Amino acid sequence: MENLLLLHGALGAASTLEPLQQALQAHYRVYTLDFSGHGGNILPEEPFSIDLFAQDVLRLLAQQGIESTHIFGYSMGGYVALRLAQLQPERIKSIFTLATKFGWSPEAAEKETKLLNPEKIALKVPQFAATLAQRHAPQDWKHLMHKTTAMMLQLGAGPVLTSETLPKIPVPAQLAVGDRDHMVSVEETLWAFRLLPSARLLVLPDTRHPLETVPVQRLSKEIMQFTRSLSFQSAPSH
Repeated sequence: MENLLLLHGALGAASTLEPLQQALQAHYRVYTLDFSGHGGNILPEEPFSIDLFAQDVLRLLAQQGIESTHIFGYSMGGYVALRLAQLQPERIKSIFTLATKFGWSPEAAEKETKLLNPEKIALKVPQFAATLAQRHAPQDWKHLMHKTTAMMLQLGAGPVLTSETLPKIPVPAQLAVGDRDHMVSVEETLWAFRLLPSARLLVLPDTRHPLETVPVQRLSKEIMQFTRSLSFQSAPSH
């Protein structure tokens, strides 16, 4: 049985991936983790960054004795996975991203972070605020959101994955995006797909950005088909 690591998105936690984990655990050794400051983990003094979260993954691999693994990354989790594949490609068998934003610029970051105002969210979307409070307790979700905002602005100023770095990532990847995703465009996903040397593109019909809008059965099936196709390709011919 092969290893599969599931990585959550910004403001998410390992708990958001539990339905997918349950759907896949009969087929893989499935691992999840909470990134620094997420899911109740202590908020680090240092700024949030893609590299900080990549180190979280490397720490988990060391703790669990995992030499290599497939990775599914939702949204920011996919960005972290590709950064990790850039740093240590031998540790990653494949990457399946869903709703990962590749088109970072100062304008894009400004647009994204306008939505991350804790005071407005607490006032106008109290149910979402309560969800975040529960998800990240005992940490203050408002501090988490401020640190996420700062990371996004930094990504806008200097993206980690660029037209120079993506072609150097040799790991097989499948980039999935919903055709109704208002945060991540098909066009920016296509841009990354064309730059990666070993990538596939999957556009999910009638699908928006939130993970819960993607049927678990459909997503788990796509992940299994992708990893199994790689195993088939690498099998010796007779």
